[in-house]
Amino acid sequence: MKSVRYLSRWAAYGLAALPISLARVPVRLRVPRRLLGARITPRGLSWTRVRLHSTLGAAAGLVAWFAALLATIALVRGVAYPLVAAHDHENSWGGPTLGGAWAVHAALGIGLLPLWGVLLAGLGAVQVGLANRLLGRTGPWWPVPVSLALAAGGVPLFVSWLHQI
Repeated sequence: MKSVRYLSRWAAYGLAALPISLARVPVRLRVPRRLLGARITPRGLSWTRVRLHSTLGAAAGLVAWFAALLATIALVRGVAYPLVAAHDHENSWGGPTLGGAWAVHAALGIGLLPLWGVLLAGLGAVQVGLANRLLGRTGPWWPVPVSLALAAGGVPLFVSWLHQI
């Protein structure tokens, strides 16, 4: 149970990172310490580093919110399958009966929640690493290219999702 709570905190930080990346620098340094126990010791901050953290942090935060939206849609559509998409259950997963289709969709909607949580926790770890690298004294090198990749991959993913609904 302790690991679920731990991952939940990181996932919460992944979602909170969007507004945090737009806040003042003291808030950006304080929230990871209070929520996760992750200390970020500031170094000489420049305007460029703060703006880069704002941009990359907001991009990764938007990807986290989009992932949370997809998780919510999957959960609601899975659990409420007869109300949402019961018109063609013969050709759906678990068909040809409505009960089978509902069971499969509900199992997927609920069963994938831990994976969505791990994804959000990973995005929270990227956010903390990004703050350590750009605002702190030390930090790994990988959060900057990962955040760039998230921004570059998140836009076409969102656009393609918009076109399919």
